[in-house]
Amino acid sequence: MFSQKLRTIAAALLLGSAVIGAGVLSSTLSADAAARPQVGNLLKQAISLAEGGNTSAAEAKIHEAESTGGLTPGDNQAIAQVRAYVEAKSNAGPLAKFTNDYNSGRYSAVVDGDADELRKAGKYGYEQEVVVAQAYYLMGKCEQAISMLRDMAGGHASEQILSLMYSAAYKCGDNDAMRTALERLVSEYNKPQYWSDLLQAAEGMKGIKDHQLLDIYRLRLLTNSLKSKEDYETSAELAIEFKSSTEAANIVQKGLDAKVLAGDRDMRLLNTAKTQAAADVAALPKTAAAAAAAKTGDASVSLGETYWGMGRYPDAINAIQAGLKKPLTDKDDAQIRLGMAYYGAGQKSEAIQAFNAVSKTNAGEAEIAHIWSLYVRTH
Repeated sequence: MFSQKLRTIAAALLLGSAVIGAGVLSSTLSADAAARPQVGNLLKQAISLAEGGNTSAAEAKIHEAESTGGLTPGDNQAIAQVRAYVEAKSNAGPLAKFTNDYNSGRYSAVVDGDADELRKAGKYGYEQEVVVAQAYYLMGKCEQAISMLRDMAGGHASEQILSLMYSAAYKCGDNDAMRTALERLVSEYNKPQYWSDLLQAAEGMKGIKDHQLLDIYRLRLLTNSLKSKEDYETSAELAIEFKSSTEAANIVQKGLDAKVLAGDRDMRLLNTAKTQAAADVAALPKTAAAAAAAKTGDASVSLGETYWGMGRYPDAINAIQAGLKKPLTDKDDAQIRLGMAYYGAGQKSEAIQAFNAVSKTNAGEAEIAHIWSLYVRTH
């Protein structure tokens, strides 16, 4: 639905993931953090000795750590990782060959013979699997990389795995995998940069309508990913267009406070929004009466959105629910308004139910409902 935007975003990510494999092999430098202090201190000494070239003494320290009583799962994991690191530093054994082949760009050796030898030696673990996936990716065999990364991404996946999956999917043109990885990054790590990427991609939906674009900008504001002067101005102008002038005034004011907006044009936009907001408030009794008397529910839903922009969430819920009881031009849009109102009122489960009620056959509004539901679940 918005594959070109996804590809543009993923292209930038390629540079950031190009050295993951090497990073995995050196990550043992901090692996002792998972161990108990008495084990971790011995492992730190082993790492220091290995860095100085004294791998035999480092191995002795690892053996000493192994001899500590009552090893925990964290102890065992840290010991295994440091042992792998020391072996790689010693330039001997299958792990050393695996490391050297990867660092020398001999990726076909990494994914075939080297990985098999590590499996036979019982030294093929999570870190090595990531390197193999990275090697497939760097060889251009992104389908194999994606297949491995999908398996590794079960449960709570690391950012590293999801980022690599995103980049591999971009390289392979696998839009579904790109979307999956990006949404997982949003839902599991909930960082502004990931929200910015997802919402920027959503703006590229084919045939997006102004109202849907406003809903994306609303999420960008909520996720601190509304950045440019144009972003603030466009979102405020759209809010005025859809009878949410109080919201528009608040958007402009935030832009001014952030020193993104400035100058006569933006002050005129603020004054326009404030003037219209005051008129909307004064007209509310008449507007509400007209909506209640209307044969269709469109006016009530519009009134609910006005209430939402004012922060009057219970009133918004009531107005939109009244509108839903009558014939509507766009019931799916009304469900989106209802979900937003419920979220504003702190009723998250009701908000998700409202978003889920949007028809999946209505592509644009289904996408907006899905992204808003994702936001509600993560905040």
